[in-house]
Amino acid sequence: MANEVQIEDSWKQALSDEFGKPYFQEIRSFLKSEIKKGKTIYPPGPLIFNAFNTTPFDKVRVVILGQDPYHGPGQAMGLSFSVPVGVRRPPSLVNIYKELNNDLQIPIAEEGDLTKWAEQGVFLLNAMLTVEKGRAASHKKIGWQTFTDAVIRTLSERKEGLVFLLWGRFAQGKIPLIDQLKHHVLQSAHPSPLAGNRFFNNHHFSRTNELLLQQGYPPIDWNLND
Repeated sequence: MANEVQIEDSWKQALSDEFGKPYFQEIRSFLKSEIKKGKTIYPPGPLIFNAFNTTPFDKVRVVILGQDPYHGPGQAMGLSFSVPVGVRRPPSLVNIYKELNNDLQIPIAEEGDLTKWAEQGVFLLNAMLTVEKGRAASHKKIGWQTFTDAVIRTLSERKEGLVFLLWGRFAQGKIPLIDQLKHHVLQSAHPSPLAGNRFFNNHHFSRTNELLLQQGYPPIDWNLND
């Protein structure tokens, strides 16, 4: 799969050891087998590594960790929490926009495409990079977490001053992979409506920019409106 799907060069170099390991070959074999059985896998093949291709390793400044891709038709695009232009914004993303408005008074965007964030160094990583149509978390145990855990560890080890936004218990379970002496970790409840209103007022967007500015980095322009 690493040979068949284009992966940005700096990530390919940073993760070179992972692509040859047996578990990664097993992921590739599993996905090929599922497709041969006629199952629909999201996101489409060219978008599986979209987060990596849109945010090169050398450009990562912020990490927003999701769980697995959206499993509805046309939703998944390889960026956590993001949906393509023209696709209805999922409830979690609506709440993210509400908090962004509350925190920085940025008008709520009509579209759910977060590519603009990714292009500025916000690495929108899902712990699982694929899912079967209509079956949430269906690829939770096929090996993706071994790969994305290695991604988080590699970021932690090779970079400094990253801001990790960990929303919900699943994302917070990745804290042991992060060296908190080198990086900043901001935690809150998940933006899903199922978490009640506990996501709101975390001020993660303004706090992220404050942490970036303290290190001499430019802030993220969170405004997705044209």
